[in-house]
Amino acid sequence: MAIYPPLLVFPFAMALAGIMDLITFKIPNWISTGLAVGFFVSAIASNASWSFFLVHFGAGLLTLTVGFVMFARGWLGGGDAKLMSAAALWLGFESMPLFLLWTAMLGGILAFMLLVYRRTLPPVWLVRHPWAMRLHNPKEGIPYGIALAGAGLIVFPQTIWMIGVPS
Repeated sequence: MAIYPPLLVFPFAMALAGIMDLITFKIPNWISTGLAVGFFVSAIASNASWSFFLVHFGAGLLTLTVGFVMFARGWLGGGDAKLMSAAALWLGFESMPLFLLWTAMLGGILAFMLLVYRRTLPPVWLVRHPWAMRLHNPKEGIPYGIALAGAGLIVFPQTIWMIGVPS
């Protein structure tokens, strides 16, 4: 399938979400909203079938439901739940297992790196950056949007968007 310009929305938005979460510990709603709108625009532009829409919408809705349960239990941030759901719209059920596997692996690596970073003195050049000091604070959480973004960027090239026409 030819890469339509709207398909650039997914990699750009995922990368931006990861960067924003790293710097601010927040993923703005407009990023997840942009991903959702970008999905519908891209699906329409590629003449996707109604079944494609419904299956991918179901993946997004299920992921949003699970994400909000995880948010309610304090396991995941609200922005992370919304980003994961918007990514599920694009990825569908067929790519979700791989996406979740990569998210878990990258999340584990991220958590380990933060533990190491938080137990050592930060380099002098990082001390004057508020985002780096917040990241260094052991009372802060983990900006899991980084793991979600990385997983999305790894899995997206293997999706139907890049290897075949959505049907």
